[in-house]
Amino acid sequence: MKKPTIAIIHDWLVNYSGAEKVLEQILNIFPEADLYSTVEFLPEDLKWYIKGKKVTTTFIQKLPFARKKYRTYLPLMPLAIEQLDVTGYDIVISSSYAVAKGIITNVNQVHICYCHSPMRYAWDLYHQYLREAKLTNGIKGFFAKIVLHYMRLWDYTTAGRVDYFIANSEYVARRIKKVYHKEAVVIYPPVDTLAFQLEEEKADFYLVASRMVPYKKIDIIVEAFSRMPGRKLIVVGEGPDYKKIKSHATSNITILNYVHFDELKKYMQKAKAFIIAADEDFGITSVEAQACGTPVIAFDKGGVRESVKEGHTGIFFAEQTPESIMACIERFENCAYLLEPTLIRENSLRFGIDIFKQRFESYVWQCMRDSNIF
Repeated sequence: MKKPTIAIIHDWLVNYSGAEKVLEQILNIFPEADLYSTVEFLPEDLKWYIKGKKVTTTFIQKLPFARKKYRTYLPLMPLAIEQLDVTGYDIVISSSYAVAKGIITNVNQVHICYCHSPMRYAWDLYHQYLREAKLTNGIKGFFAKIVLHYMRLWDYTTAGRVDYFIANSEYVARRIKKVYHKEAVVIYPPVDTLAFQLEEEKADFYLVASRMVPYKKIDIIVEAFSRMPGRKLIVVGEGPDYKKIKSHATSNITILNYVHFDELKKYMQKAKAFIIAADEDFGITSVEAQACGTPVIAFDKGGVRESVKEGHTGIFFAEQTPESIMACIERFENCAYLLEPTLIRENSLRFGIDIFKQRFESYVWQCMRDSNIF
């Protein structure tokens, strides 16, 4: 049998976050694969993770202001992704949290989707997105709702183009089942646990490291600590909410913009605990913190429940409110001595890169065999 040809499709290539860390390892598994995306605007210092590949992009790449405003072209992305011609490949792998899974394939191809999440702003974050964008009323809100209705219909319909779904957590697998009525195999995303070292001696501060966007709920963490002047908090992150969050920081809260990986790693190693207030699909940073032997304090919902063991590697709070976080911090202060750093790190190792690569590659070949095409 000839060696199968492989195409990999990613939503958009503009940064290096959790989804891109998954893409990086898929490219390591299949180095001869060709890469496609709606746009590619990677800065030169980030192009290393796509292994020097030439990226085939869509017409959105050449539209006005696309480099900075590519998300405003979301209504055109279904059309754009469908124009990418991947009919010459045996296996198509989409890395999708927006439109990549909508790629058109034929009956002689196997389409495997690594689904980071169904399109969240069209489904479970729909009403929150409209509220935060101030689009619940008015003419702009009317058109926004029409666009998201269209995106929701397209997103549901194109789930039928996928032969095999992979979810990044049991939580996302349940969402795939609810939204697409499809079963998904769970393969946790790769975490470079070996890049983080155990630190048993902790300093007197809590840490948040996240993109500063509304659904991450960093504002409620900052508000909680503003009411606890005796507790120190360091927040690291960039994003549209940066100025707003920084403006609410009190003297016990330090807000940092971009920091180099080595500096961020030191903060993770020395932090008393790492805090997550978002409803995460998985939460790679929670595993990175645990790889440092640092316990996690997290909102009691989402994929983070699969990486953090309550009472052993961290604790959860029940509501996304400052009051709930404050109560959890006080509870943590009373039980932190029970959370053993060496055991916390040991828990993180089950999400290592090698485990992901072995499971992902094995599943792709299994799908090929099960398809009866080859």
